[in-house]
This record gives sequence, structure tokens and C-alpha cells, in this order.
Amino acid sequence: MPEGDSVYRLRMRLDAATRDRVVVDGELRSGNAAGRSLAGERIVGYDTHGKHLLTRFSGGSTLHTHLRMQGSWTVTRPGRRLPASARETARVRLRLDDGQEVWGLDLPVVELVPTAREDDVVGRLGPDPLRDDWDAAEAVRRLRRDPARPVVAALLDQTRIAGLGNLWVNELAFLRGIHPFAPIGRTDLDALVALAARCLRLSATVPGMYQVTTGDRRKGASHWVAGRAGRPCLRCGTRVRVRDEVANDPEQRRTWWCPRCQPLPDGGDVGTPE
Repeated sequence: MPEGDSVYRLRMRLDAATRDRVVVDGELRSGNAAGRSLAGERIVGYDTHGKHLLTRFSGGSTLHTHLRMQGSWTVTRPGRRLPASARETARVRLRLDDGQEVWGLDLPVVELVPTAREDDVVGRLGPDPLRDDWDAAEAVRRLRRDPARPVVAALLDQTRIAGLGNLWVNELAFLRGIHPFAPIGRTDLDALVALAARCLRLSATVPGMYQVTTGDRRKGASHWVAGRAGRPCLRCGTRVRVRDEVANDPEQRRTWWCPRCQPLPDGGDVGTPE
């Protein structure tokens, strides 16, 4: 599932390929402005907030999109065409003045808003470690609002801190030795938020380190607990446990942890090994 670092890297790729290019023809195919032509607009640049991508145009409008589980973006070179099956899923199509085409495929969120009103779509989000306006103290303050909330649920709440998805939430809990269902108020939030910011920045900006949490890029060794249910903990050898985060969750989020490295504060454990 795309996380804040995924969308940040997407932003940088799109920016390098398309910034300052003019849309020759193209349109939005879903959302509040479905059917709207963007011909004549110049792509001013891109921004992100958490998992949200903002594409800004010279006419004063911003295209707000979110990938969720299935969405993607691709840029085709001049003279190249997408397969027909992919074209059928296009929600955004932009042909640029250099012959490239930009495609937003199977995007569940497509909204065109005035650039001056971007807060209407992202203003509710918490601080984002990948933004220049990152405010660690504010993220800590928001996470402290509900001290009894489980760590995984609090960190996944994008209104508390933006950009952390299921992979990072699980890995951060392991790295800090926190049981994922422990109350968030019983953790060292300053240290947890600082680690989250450091990890996201490393993943988003350092070549070869995208979502590598162990320092080992080899297949099956890049994560401490995420996706390792029933396998030995890479630190202590205890079997990694797993539990569904939310029953019938359409995003199929799961929570993994090592019961030895991440004990419950009051003892005991929950979960099902696989």
C-alpha cells in the first residue's frame, strides 16, 4: 500500500518529467470536474501532504488525487501508447507539449479545487515529516489527545501525523520495542515521532533505501516484522505474530509484532501466529 514516502517519490518523478510543460489536450474522467478539459494549462509543480498528491496548474487550480490501494501514475514517452486495458482505467489524461502523456490510472480520488483552497482537501491532516512545515511538537500533541488509543490505530490516523501507513506503523513499533496494541500514552512519543520522521525521510530520499527498515535490502530481510507472520524474529528468533487491525477492513491491514521484543506493558499477548 502506498505510504507518504511512496507518494513523495512519485511527486519527485512527476516533477522531473513534467514541470513547466503545457497541456496540449487532456481531461479529467472522474470526480467533481469529470469531463473538464485541461488544455492550455501549464503544470506549475507538485506537492504532497501525507498520502495526498497535489498537482498545481497555472490557471490557479489544483488537482488533488489519492492512490489508496489501487491507483497509480505513469508517463509515456512521445510515440508510445499504453495498453488498451490500462487506458480503460484512466481517470486523468494529459498530453503535454513535448509529446509525453501523463496518466492517472484507477485513482479513487480525483478532485479539482482552487489552489487557494487546498486546505479544503488536506487541511485536516496532521504534520508531515516530508514537508518543509513539519512540526514534531504538534504531531506529539495530537497523538497525546487520546492516550488510551492503541499505538497502531493512533499512528495510522492521518489527522495525528500524516504519511505513516501500515508498513511503517508496524516497523516503528518494533524498532521502539512497543507492543502495537499498547496505549499510545504509555510510550515515549517524542522519541517515536523523531524516529518516524527520520525513517520516512531516509526512505523517501536515499537511493536504495526505500522502505528498508533493517538495513538489509535482500528479499525477505528488509523488514523486521511486517509480512513475517510465523517466521523467526530477525533479532531474537521468536515467532512473529499477526492480527487483523480492523475486521473486514477493505485495505486488509494487518498488524505484526514480536511478543518477546515488544511485550505488552502489563504482560500477556494477543494475536494469532501464522
